[in-house]
Amino acid sequence: MSTELTIKQYIEEKAARIEAELMESLPAIWSIPDTLRESMMYSLMAGGKRLRPTLVLATVEALRGSTEAAMPVACAIEMIHTYSLIHDDLPAMDNDDYRRGKLTNHKIYGDAMAILAGDALLTHAFYSIVQSFRAYEVPAEQIVEIIEDLSKLAGASGMVGGQAADMQGEQGITKLEELEYIHIHKTSDLVVFSLKAGGHLAGATPKQLQALEKYGYHIGLAFQIQDDILDLIGDEKKIGKPVKSDEKQQKVTYPYFVGIEASQEKIRQLTEQGKQAIVNAHFPNPDRLLQLADYLTKRDH
Repeated sequence: MSTELTIKQYIEEKAARIEAELMESLPAIWSIPDTLRESMMYSLMAGGKRLRPTLVLATVEALRGSTEAAMPVACAIEMIHTYSLIHDDLPAMDNDDYRRGKLTNHKIYGDAMAILAGDALLTHAFYSIVQSFRAYEVPAEQIVEIIEDLSKLAGASGMVGGQAADMQGEQGITKLEELEYIHIHKTSDLVVFSLKAGGHLAGATPKQLQALEKYGYHIGLAFQIQDDILDLIGDEKKIGKPVKSDEKQQKVTYPYFVGIEASQEKIRQLTEQGKQAIVNAHFPNPDRLLQLADYLTKRDH
């Protein structure tokens, strides 16, 4: 690891590596309708900080494993995240016109092709994970653990369940616990997957996997609360979409229940608890995970 890099530089370096891999992740020799391929790549290469795949790589580094062998899994989580954004933006869901300052997928390619592009990215993620076995001989047992985790954490009991609860919540959330359920499953579950996948790839102990899960749920919730705050007081140019979009859609957010100051204090508490879990599990090289926790929850976009 390049310890001289700041955490911002570290993220940028990892994002550049990940984007180079993503560019080549859909085999050119496959016979795919041109518009479908374009639609998939439009959203997959639409930018962003690539935080989830970076968490995979940072966890592997924390355990002194091979980041090269982990790259197909890191790409897979970005495919899952991208598919979820494509579907989230659809008129039947959040009905957003812009994502990261660019027109959303369905505004370019239409609703049907956007749905299919999301479906294709979801299924291609599982193909990508298997390439860690095919190309880098990651043991099949570790691949099975990763696929099982992804199926659960991205599926009905995970991210999709959170999305469903969010849709139902538009009819009226009355408890903070209901909002936390949505945040944990829509956001934290993919963070937890990223961390545990890195742990499996690098041979984490059961105690370390448990610590990664605790860290992930804490910083994932903190990350989403920060998003809620930024939706109210963020810089529209930095976040790449209109502010107060949640308010306009009458979505209940964390500051709605407890206010901005209490939300900021909750972020601080969650971040410290998450970091402590990593410290207590005695990772050989934990510095980047600790720095990422602070970066994710103190960001302005």
